[in-house]
Amino acid sequence: MSTKFLEIVNIEKQFDEKKALRGVTLTLEEGAIVGLLGVNGAGKTTLSSIIATIIPPTAGDIFFEGDSIYKNIARFRKNIGYCPQQANLNNQLTVEQNLIAHGRYFGMSYKKSVARCKELAHTLLFTEYLDFIPSKLSGGYKQRVSIARALMHNPKLVILDEPTSSLDPHIRKQLWEVIKGLKKEGIAVLLTTHYIEEAEELSDYVCVLDKGLVRLTGTPKDLIKTFSKKNLEDVFIQLAQEQEK
Repeated sequence: MSTKFLEIVNIEKQFDEKKALRGVTLTLEEGAIVGLLGVNGAGKTTLSSIIATIIPPTAGDIFFEGDSIYKNIARFRKNIGYCPQQANLNNQLTVEQNLIAHGRYFGMSYKKSVARCKELAHTLLFTEYLDFIPSKLSGGYKQRVSIARALMHNPKLVILDEPTSSLDPHIRKQLWEVIKGLKKEGIAVLLTTHYIEEAEELSDYVCVLDKGLVRLTGTPKDLIKTFSKKNLEDVFIQLAQEQEK
């Protein structure tokens, strides 16, 4: 049975005059995929960046396995992997060197880092590109490598911020299979996306953000039933129309 292991409690974030998040509360269960939905500017990337400990919240707390992550942030970071919206791989290194360096950063031995790198390259189908500089890769393969880097140290939670943004539809669906594979391995995934069909296809549970507030939460199936719609996109459209009134 799934176990509650990450609790986001009343998170707020203020940027100068703008409040990006307004008391966001959300629970992630072990091995589940949670989709964060919302239009641009809704607060999705801000929230995922706070959970990834890239930026601090203005208020609120996050609990991992019962303890505040801010009591031992290094411990929490060892249990999470983060794949940003824009690939930020080191173009002074090969793909293989990027991944090995990440493993070494998290305390893995060189031997284990090499083995893990080859394992992930095989799983994510980019073995033939290990000797490439990342800048020479297509957008889809950069994302594969970025996801692999996030997985190098065997995290319990992976945060994917718009992982398929700007990719061709067939590449996007290939990456969907990669994300489904993470769930099969028991890895929890926080998926930030503005592709509604992506959230419906992949998510066990979705959270709709609007202007920094949690507007709606639930499973895609339950939300579609509650709103008497054919798909999650129709639910999202209705919510947007209600907001405009």
